[in-house]
Amino acid sequence: MSEDRHILVNQTILITGGARRLGKVMGLAAAQSGADVIVHHAHSPVDAENVATQIRNLGRKAWVLEADLNNLEQTQKLMQMAFTLAPVSALINNAAIFKPVDLANTTIEDWTEHLQINLTAPFLLSQVFAAKYHGEKAARIINMLDWRALRPGRDHFPYTISKSALAAMTSSMALALAPRIIVNGIALGAILPPGDEDFSPALIKNVPMQRWSRLEELEELIVWLLSAPEYITGEIIHLDGGRHLV
Repeated sequence: MSEDRHILVNQTILITGGARRLGKVMGLAAAQSGADVIVHHAHSPVDAENVATQIRNLGRKAWVLEADLNNLEQTQKLMQMAFTLAPVSALINNAAIFKPVDLANTTIEDWTEHLQINLTAPFLLSQVFAAKYHGEKAARIINMLDWRALRPGRDHFPYTISKSALAAMTSSMALALAPRIIVNGIALGAILPPGDEDFSPALIKNVPMQRWSRLEELEELIVWLLSAPEYITGEIIHLDGGRHLV
C-alpha cells in the first residue's frame, strides 16, 4: 500500500464480516494505516481470531465480536458491545449473503434472509452508531455495494434488490446524518469469485477494463474513504472496471 501508514491513527473501525475474504482485506488495510479494528463474524471464530492476531502483530489493537446478523436482537447488541470496547469512529457494513437465485426460484426464506443481512442489519447498526457516536470529528459509514445495485438485472434477484435498497439508504443516511457522520458506498465488480468459483475469463467478458480488480485497489480505496475530505458524502464509488456502464 502506498498510503501513509499512520493516516488512520486514533480511529477504531468496526467491520462486519471481517473474518474472511474482503472483510479481512479491508481490516488489515485499515490496521496497516494505523487504525484499531473490531472484527465481527457470525460463524467463523477461528478465522476472526487469526485476523485479530495479524492486526495486533501490526502494532494495532484488535477485538473480535460474534453476532448473527440474521438475528435482530444480536444485530442491535453488536454496536452496543463495540462501544464498550472502544470509541468506534467508523463502520464498514460489509457482511452480506449472495445466493444465485432468480425471481421464480426465490423463496420467502431467501427474500427475508437477504433483506435482513444485506439491508436491515446495516440500518440497525448505523442507527445505533449514530446515536452513540459523540466524537469531535465526523464519523464514517461505508456501505459495501455491488455494481448490480445501481443497474439491477434478472440474476441474483433477492441479493440485487437488497443491495439496490442499500444504495438508496446510503444516499438517505448521508442526508439524515450530516454533518456528524459521513456516509459513502463502494460498488464492487469482479474482485473475488464467490464460493468455489475460479477467476474464469467468462466472468469478466463484459468488463471494459478486461481484468479482475486487484485487492490492492480495494485496500487503497477503503483507506482513502476512511480519511477522505469530510465534504465528500453520499457518494457511491464503483470499483468495477466500468462494468456498470455496459
